[in-house]
Amino acid sequence: MSTLQASTLDQVVDTHRYPLSDPGSPEARAVVARAGRELAGTGCTVLPDFVRPSLHQVLRQECAALAPRAYFDVETVNVYNTDVDADLPGHHPGRRTFERGNAFVARDRLPGDALISRLYAHEPFRRFVADCFGLPRLYELADPLSGLVLNVVRPGMEHPWHFDTNEYTVSMLTQEAQEGGSFEYCPNIRSADDERFDDVRDVLDGRGARQPERLPLRPGDLQLFKGRYSLHRVSPVRGALARHSAIFAYSERPGVIGSVARTRQLFGRVLPEHLAAEGRAVRGDQLLD
Repeated sequence: MSTLQASTLDQVVDTHRYPLSDPGSPEARAVVARAGRELAGTGCTVLPDFVRPSLHQVLRQECAALAPRAYFDVETVNVYNTDVDADLPGHHPGRRTFERGNAFVARDRLPGDALISRLYAHEPFRRFVADCFGLPRLYELADPLSGLVLNVVRPGMEHPWHFDTNEYTVSMLTQEAQEGGSFEYCPNIRSADDERFDDVRDVLDGRGARQPERLPLRPGDLQLFKGRYSLHRVSPVRGALARHSAIFAYSERPGVIGSVARTRQLFGRVLPEHLAAEGRAVRGDQLLD
């Protein structure tokens, strides 16, 4: 059993700065207020050293030991994760393709006593995240493969420009790349009722007024992000080390399960739960992805 597995979450999380179990305290209210302002303004906020610095190396080692369980495949994709052979107008940003070489360790291959598993299922943590997003409640995904994953970007690979399927994404870097692997994003480049294809195309072409922002992240930092409306990527990783990050996905409604096509794309397999749920998904918007 690792040091992290043997520790309580109050020993792992810096609860002096982030008092998960005391949401009414002045410290918790101040953190939530700051996070809310930044999420409203740029769609992103970072809580530095959410995991105590003394345990960063142990966190890295625990997740690095799980990284070989990732499903790895190189695919040709567009920013919307839609069919790249679709008949789209010549100027449509969906016609721009990239090689997606990042990999995911699925939730059913992450041990329940791993720190990231315990944190994902921790009710005070989930309530704290909901408060930061200004939501009454968040639910774990019912999907047995997604919801919680470990993202692995190997040297020479990248996670190219894309939008998230979920509106609310929570992540934690667990291992920095030796070089590259920067998180870059264009906050609020689209809305629930406006794709703003011209703006997206300008970013992909490296022109126009919308220049991507680069977000400094360190292991143990907690990132809250509205990735549904913000175009973002992890830049190419170079050097000897892969980039590892835990992704905690939540939903405003219970019972959310990913589509068969998207699940197979990310994990190379589907389970009976995905087949049973296919066609029953209720979308919150009519965006492409």
